[in-house]
Amino acid sequence: MQNYIAESDRILDLIESYFLGIYDGKTDLLRSVFHPKAMLFGDINGKEYLKTLDEYLEGVEARQSPSELGESYEMKVLSIEINGQVALAKVNVPILSFNYQDFLSLAVVNDEWVIVNKTFTHVE
Repeated sequence: MQNYIAESDRILDLIESYFLGIYDGKTDLLRSVFHPKAMLFGDINGKEYLKTLDEYLEGVEARQSPSELGESYEMKVLSIEINGQVALAKVNVPILSFNYQDFLSLAVVNDEWVIVNKTFTHVE
């Protein structure tokens, strides 16, 4: 049980960095939480979104961040499931007039938790 709690804390730290990277538009911070070969797939109001990590980070860099736009920070973790060296986190990311629900697939790589895949959609 203690190992589960320790791993949960490590994952929560990673997700907090993910949230801060999104909120502040810090692509270096975002890059640090993703596996370099991570893919991002979404459905935004019926439109397919498919990007590599580099393509995603280019988009983050090109836009004004939620903090620059004066948006409140309302991101939160909804659930985390851990099974050995893999995990799934469900998070809520309300930014830029969207209410994203992300499913983050995580894995331990080189003794660190990283996001290996992000699937998301906008929910009403």
